[in-house]
Formats: sequence, C-alpha cells, structure tokens
Amino acid sequence: MNRNLIIFIDSGDTLIDEATQVYEGHEIVRASFIPGGREFLLRLDRAGFTIALVADGQNQDFLNVYAESTLKGCFDAWVISETVGKQKPAPIMFEEAMRQLSLADEDKRRIIMIGNNIRKDVRGANEFGITSIWFNWSPRYFHTVEHPAERSHYTTDDYDALFSLIEELDARAQAGEALS
Repeated sequence: MNRNLIIFIDSGDTLIDEATQVYEGHEIVRASFIPGGREFLLRLDRAGFTIALVADGQNQDFLNVYAESTLKGCFDAWVISETVGKQKPAPIMFEEAMRQLSLADEDKRRIIMIGNNIRKDVRGANEFGITSIWFNWSPRYFHTVEHPAERSHYTTDDYDALFSLIEELDARAQAGEALS
C-alpha cells in the first residue's frame, strides 16, 4: 500500500520501557519493549510506513537495544542526539530526520512525531511545524502543560488506538487534508 504519512518516533517510554534498561558501565546493553511496542513497530513497518527514530541518548545504546530485537531495520532514518550534538526540542533533530529521508519543507504537512515527553517530543514537533502525538504511557515525565507549544495535537496511551489514528492521518495526508 502506498503510504503518504511519515512517522518520526521516540524510543524510551514510547516503544521501550525505560524501567527495564540494563546497563554495563554507562552503556545500555538491553531493554524490553513496552507490552505491544515491538508488535506496533512491526505493524507500522509491514504496513509500509516510512519510520524515523528520533531519540535522545547515546547511539550505541539504541544500537544495542534494537539490534538485540532485530528491529533496527524497521527504521528508514536513525537520528540520535549524541550524533547530532543537540537534544529535542532542538529543530536540528527533526531537520536531520528530514535530511536522511530526502524530505523538503513542503513534506512537513505529512509528518507526525510520536513521543512520550511533552517538553521534548511534543514541543519540538509543534515548534518545528509537524503534527505531535503524545504517547502518554509512562508517569515518568512531565504531564502538565506549562507552555502552549507543549499541547499535543493528539494523545493516546494505547497502541491499537495509535495505529487507528495513524491510519486516519494517512488517509488525510493522501487526500491532501491537514493532519491537525
């Protein structure tokens, strides 16, 4: 199926349960997916969506986690703050994902950012001009909107509802309609 929607997605507490991270020294060597997270990522990939990992942290940590699960191949772009030199909400994180996917400014209308952190993922996406989805699964991070840019376009805590929303947004993008 031809997909129009582009998905930028965070990792920790969006796909991977940060409480399960196992360290050796300062390096994360493995972590478990949130229940349903692995299947969600595979479902997106099998459905033909273009997916960019846009995450803060050390590149090797993500390589370890996704290599172990054999899911690194689901990502069409791989943007990690260590290699970019800035963390979200810095626009360079989103610019680098667009660069890796050979996207132009006019493509922003069909990009969504899914993340767990309203101050980094949601605010970064909103200020960059792309549609934000707050995956409100974990109580670990901020839940109080303190700035208008921290208000997500959509919110969910369930992968089935998130996939349905993505399908709906893809249909809108196909029709040239606004996503939010």
